[in-house]
Amino acid sequence: MFQIPDWAFEFHGHKCPFMPIGYRMGTLAMQKLRVNKSPNHEMHVLSEMGVGHPQGCMQDGIMASTGATFGKGLIEKLYYGKVAATFWYPEKGGIRIALKNEFADSLAPHEFFKFRKKGIQPSEIPEDVRQDIINRVLKATDEELFNVKMLPDFKYTPLKGSFNKTKCEVCGEYVFERYLRIKDGKKVCIPCSGQEPAEKGFYYPGFEN
Repeated sequence: MFQIPDWAFEFHGHKCPFMPIGYRMGTLAMQKLRVNKSPNHEMHVLSEMGVGHPQGCMQDGIMASTGATFGKGLIEKLYYGKVAATFWYPEKGGIRIALKNEFADSLAPHEFFKFRKKGIQPSEIPEDVRQDIINRVLKATDEELFNVKMLPDFKYTPLKGSFNKTKCEVCGEYVFERYLRIKDGKKVCIPCSGQEPAEKGFYYPGFEN
């Protein structure tokens, strides 16, 4: 049975089936690309999840296993609403991993989801119910869990890091230069500009206002 460290559940905050699914996605991606966990800024992940989906828990699992965290700017959401992600590593290409419909369907009748549909939070669901569905994820083979597609020609250009910042000429707070806007001839931050952030607040590499 696949093993997940206890600290990964502690990081996530509760026990559920989708954090382990994400953890296994990340582990499989590293195996297929023949790389290790990223201590710096190596692995980049394009998560196909959106918002408002309980399955989004998979993203914490991906971060825990790969080291590709939101804080390091290594994981982005594509807002497709799918339980899938593309993993890219420099000079290794990419790989897309998606949860199989058949496995998702096999989990759907589980008592865990009956509790969730009633609005009961995962940490409040009986421990034996949670552990049973987690064990199903951990006992499954990679072939039972995932559709995998190697993407050797996948291209991704990480955003170049910058320490350059300037004070907003309205509020006086520092703002990193790529997020500056011009209003009435002044260099201002996005809130003081009255403009909307690029793509609802998510900055995409290569997109400049």
